[in-house]
Amino acid sequence: MKSVNELKQLAKENRKRIINMIYKAKSGHSGGSLSVIDILTAIYELDVNFSENPRSRVILSKGHTVPAQYAILNSKGIIKDEEMDTLRKINSRLQGHPSIIDIPEVDATTGLLGQGLSIAVGIAIAKKNNNDNHHVYAIVGDGEMQEGQIWEAMMQSAHYKLNNLILVIDYNKLSSYGDVNQSMNLEPLRKKVDSFNFYTIEIDGNDMEQVVSALNEAYEVKDKPIAIICNTVKGKGVSFMENNPKWHNGELSDEEYKIAMEDIEKM
Repeated sequence: MKSVNELKQLAKENRKRIINMIYKAKSGHSGGSLSVIDILTAIYELDVNFSENPRSRVILSKGHTVPAQYAILNSKGIIKDEEMDTLRKINSRLQGHPSIIDIPEVDATTGLLGQGLSIAVGIAIAKKNNNDNHHVYAIVGDGEMQEGQIWEAMMQSAHYKLNNLILVIDYNKLSSYGDVNQSMNLEPLRKKVDSFNFYTIEIDGNDMEQVVSALNEAYEVKDKPIAIICNTVKGKGVSFMENNPKWHNGELSDEEYKIAMEDIEKM
């Protein structure tokens, strides 16, 4: 098992992979991919073993941030280096949202926001019924928390006491057009999640020590589904992207690419 420092280094390399992919594709969702990459890196390293069957599953409900998932699968050799230059190209497996048909290791085809948690709940119930003790992770964006389907799925999770379900909320507080809480206020988010009878943990989702601690705490919960509210920075690690809604999606110039890679190297 990797140490916290090793996970930090791996997340840094994954950030470089994300920027490289989006720069070469001339499009892609960089901001959310960079905000979620720390928690996603830790989940895959600590609890997802692709040689196991059954195994823990990761449902990337915020499917537009799939460059983060591709970066991790590349680090594990599932996606080859030469394929990483084909993001969003015609006939490429690496489309702008994950497809389980093209890459089974992504665990679910997602993209229509708000649906991934429901998928995760179904898988978690099936694992319970099969006496399979592996976890199911639902990686949800804060904008998705405005969807009614999310709260229905949360209610069902608590009803069935799905302690194998870990809801990860990437709370970077920015959607594609601006402040999430100005379009529809989620606050007080923790109290709302608590009220749905989740075991709730709130952390700095870009601090690897807190990320690892939260996951270890989650694994000890016996009678409730778990929610980890990850307070993150959209575009984390790249100076001109951080907390800038412009970088929800966009093309990097040659100069911006150079600055981004230098910024990440300094992390």
